[in-house]
Amino acid sequence: MDKASLVEQLIARVREGAGVAEREMAAASEAARHGEDAKTRRDDTRMAIEYGALARAQQQRAQQAQLVLATLQTFRPAPARAGAAVGLGSLVEIEDEDGAGRTFFLAPAGAGVELTGPGGDGFFTVVTPQSPVGKATMGLQVGDTFDITVNGETRSWEITWIG
Repeated sequence: MDKASLVEQLIARVREGAGVAEREMAAASEAARHGEDAKTRRDDTRMAIEYGALARAQQQRAQQAQLVLATLQTFRPAPARAGAAVGLGSLVEIEDEDGAGRTFFLAPAGAGVELTGPGGDGFFTVVTPQSPVGKATMGLQVGDTFDITVNGETRSWEITWIG
């Protein structure tokens, strides 16, 4: 599988999110300065404060997206090698004890983003090494198992494929 295309897809999704944050920041800044209308400006100065806080939050979101973009633009995952352990850039299929499976792409940033394989073949969730799943799987190989506890419930998973 062409991991470079997954990275490009991830970059496009993060850029899209950054663009939304920048547009929302501009709209909130405008509303904070000028209010929605003259009556709002006169009657409710709290609205300006709220829009100002929203603009700052959107600015932080846009700045975070720019940092993620900078990280991803230099990310070049290596091709899969037979018998390799899970590492940064790996595609990993896991299965729980009930047979439910998931596939993820271990990237340095972009956690939670859903990617599609070439031609729409399959879905991959981006996982980072800092996440519970990323931490638990780093260095493991096909056939290894690991446990993850979420909301007090522990589930066992087996690595069934690494690409």
